[in-house]
Amino acid sequence: MLDASFRDRVDGLAGQFAGSRPFRHVVIDQFLDPAFCQRLMDAFPAFDERRARNELGAVGRKAVVSNLASLGSAYQCFDRLMSDADFLSLVGQITGIAGLLYDPEYVGGGTHENLDGQELDSHVDFNYHPATNLHRRLNLIVFLNPEWEESWGGSLELLRDPFDPGGEGVTVIPLANRAVIFETTESSWHGFRRIRLPAGKQISRRSIAVYFYTRERPARDTAPSHATVYYQRPLPEHIQAGHTLTEDDVGEIQALLQRRDHMLRLLYKRELEFSQAIAIRDARMQGFEKQLAEGAQPDGRDAELQALRERERELTGLLARIHRSPSVRLGKALTWPFRALRSLVG
Repeated sequence: MLDASFRDRVDGLAGQFAGSRPFRHVVIDQFLDPAFCQRLMDAFPAFDERRARNELGAVGRKAVVSNLASLGSAYQCFDRLMSDADFLSLVGQITGIAGLLYDPEYVGGGTHENLDGQELDSHVDFNYHPATNLHRRLNLIVFLNPEWEESWGGSLELLRDPFDPGGEGVTVIPLANRAVIFETTESSWHGFRRIRLPAGKQISRRSIAVYFYTRERPARDTAPSHATVYYQRPLPEHIQAGHTLTEDDVGEIQALLQRRDHMLRLLYKRELEFSQAIAIRDARMQGFEKQLAEGAQPDGRDAELQALRERERELTGLLARIHRSPSVRLGKALTWPFRALRSLVG
């Protein structure tokens, strides 16, 4: 399934990965056997609105299918390749990261289809698997677009710091059978600009995303658990005092405002969920403390309550890590007007 020359290129790819900027990554052309890549393109799933709902439940212009095995034999073969011990060893040789683990659930991954008008804000990915708590270490993206031009937008951007307009960055055009492997860190900012296809061009941006994990991570690179953190793109530089707004300018401004509103709603929703979890924890702790104060019973109730207290300590630590995470601190900064209003009307 891999291209016949892939193994012979491993040492060279490892050198490219180690020396790349703005962070460790490698771009691999002719990643898969060409005939197999064509099979993946032919079997790519049709856009389905049921697979295109965002965090707030609204239908967007990006569809995701994480169950690759449901897409037919080509994707079943691809799934087996991603889990193959020999393949994981080769990726480990390229990246210098040993003990890589495959995610059979493809959390956040799978096939990704983005329609005309869609963009992906620069972001840093979540850093722990939500179910297994493994450390997220690598992203692998395989592009499946037989044609693409940089002027159409949609090219993958790897950025040192999106808050620095003149900062270092790399652009990767998403052409078929081109793969990108990059390290997932607290500074691996990536995304793509809005897709703007020429009139009459009836295509979409298609890819497969796979994430790899490890059980341990060097302490210097380990951060508290956090969700994906997004950067909100500012107004284009040409929109200045004295500039006459065009129809495209107005559309751009409206789109940016809508995206910021969406992010505010999402962060507010997250804060309400965290607040609810804390309230439940506090209520349970009060109940447990009251039971313990009444005295232990000889029927084993003492051990049961002690176990419950230990579970609550774990939950308290988890919530503390959540509240220290960059995404929650950002959410608190952006949603303080909502919280202030709640305190006034409550």
